[in-house]
Amino acid sequence: MNGKIKHYGKIAYDGLITNNATFKLVLGTCATLGMSTSAVNSFGMGLSVTVVLLLSNVIISLLRKVIPNTVRIPAFVVIIATMVTLLRMVLEKYIPDLYDSMGVFLPLIVVNCVILGRAEAFASKQPVLDSAIDGIFTGLGLTCALTVIGIIREFLGSGSFFGIQVMDFKIGFFTNSAGAFFVYGICIALFVLITDQADKARRAKQARLLRVPAGDQPLPAVESSAEEVK
Repeated sequence: MNGKIKHYGKIAYDGLITNNATFKLVLGTCATLGMSTSAVNSFGMGLSVTVVLLLSNVIISLLRKVIPNTVRIPAFVVIIATMVTLLRMVLEKYIPDLYDSMGVFLPLIVVNCVILGRAEAFASKQPVLDSAIDGIFTGLGLTCALTVIGIIREFLGSGSFFGIQVMDFKIGFFTNSAGAFFVYGICIALFVLITDQADKARRAKQARLLRVPAGDQPLPAVESSAEEVK
């Protein structure tokens, strides 16, 4: 049981941190730059990608032994396109404001490198539950990253937070494409710095735990094979 929990925890951690699609792998950049003008748009795009990731991963994992290897990529694209079409219909019906704000970036989810990459690298080789967890946490990692970028750009560029005006001071630079690249680069640098420092601290802690405390006696020396023969 503990082994399974650790296994699923590693899949979740990889999706959120180790293989973060936005800050570590730098995938789906078009959607990141285009939809991060506001926190609401970023959050909506992230959740949309998460839903498509979850559904496509599960279906591809279920069909992994049925889909011929020679046509697996076209088959993956068809499955992903079907999920995106269903998502578009739901958003248009129930959340029209988000549907309108996402514009051309919604159908472009079909060719999003994150979704196709996880289908090829993970879902097509792993069981359904593993693929579902991978889809959820990879999507949540992307959602968090997009939302952080959207909050920064909206706050500095429009003086608002999730659509609520909080100050009159605005910097127009952060609402254009150059500002998007600038914020994206800064976020990547900070994310890599923080994760690298955390990884170094974790390795240093493990190294200290493996050392023999000063008050303990050293392990007895192993006798040589020649002495054993004697």
